[in-house]
Amino acid sequence: MPSSSTLDLELLRTFIAVADSQSFAEAGQQLARTQSSVTQQMQRLEHSVGVALFQKQGRQKQLTDAGRQLLRRAREMLALNDDALNSLREDDLSGVLRIGSPHDIADTILPPILSRIARSAPRLRLEIDVGRSPFLMEDLQRGRIDMVISTREDPALEGFPLRTSPVWWICSAQYLHMPHAPLPLILVDEPSIYRRYALDALEQHRVPWRQAYLASNLIGVKAAIRAGLGVTARSMELLGPDMRVLGEKEGLPRLPDVTYHLWIRPNTHNLLVRKAYDLIRSNHEVAY
Repeated sequence: MPSSSTLDLELLRTFIAVADSQSFAEAGQQLARTQSSVTQQMQRLEHSVGVALFQKQGRQKQLTDAGRQLLRRAREMLALNDDALNSLREDDLSGVLRIGSPHDIADTILPPILSRIARSAPRLRLEIDVGRSPFLMEDLQRGRIDMVISTREDPALEGFPLRTSPVWWICSAQYLHMPHAPLPLILVDEPSIYRRYALDALEQHRVPWRQAYLASNLIGVKAAIRAGLGVTARSMELLGPDMRVLGEKEGLPRLPDVTYHLWIRPNTHNLLVRKAYDLIRSNHEVAY
């Protein structure tokens, strides 16, 4: 029987660290605690809930069915707890925050981030600039926006990964693939990471192709896909109900994944940007 009817949030925080790292020792390093301290905390948590949460598999700690169920609840509880604390701590956070986002994740990755900011800093006014990653990165460097979500990497910037997504060959659901004909490509103007991924993969695997359509932005790419003009390489976020994915069974090579990062200028003196960035990062790490 459980010895307590109230779950300790600090135990749950340690529990999440162990589950993510699959190691008591690594979790201890992340939390600046000794391995024995982490072990004791997990023993207390198991005693509290009255069931085993871990099972040993080699050198790793795997979750039991009960552990996986608790992990989902633990993330939710800590997210609520941190939201409540942040809403009090950041109540004086006011002003304008300018965020840049690519078109393809404006309705997937971006909304949860905006929601977290709005819940924790209701007095903050948000201005959103939706555009192409390379140009948004230039705007960040020039100070036209405060932070940006981008697949581009820049060692001169400060940031962290939000999500890694697979890149697929995407076409209309009605598109008829002709495996022995040159692949009709829907491309976007340079610079584009997806254009580079597509052309490099096709050349490496000696797949013949032709340019069927050239667009300057994602709106044009989507229009060409829906018109059945060809195939494009894009992250999974682009895929809609009227589209489908082609792959190796159609003779197309696999494509590298992309990682979306949140970037700000390093050593920024804007306290508003720094606080908002730290708020997004802390909430993202709990939800992740």
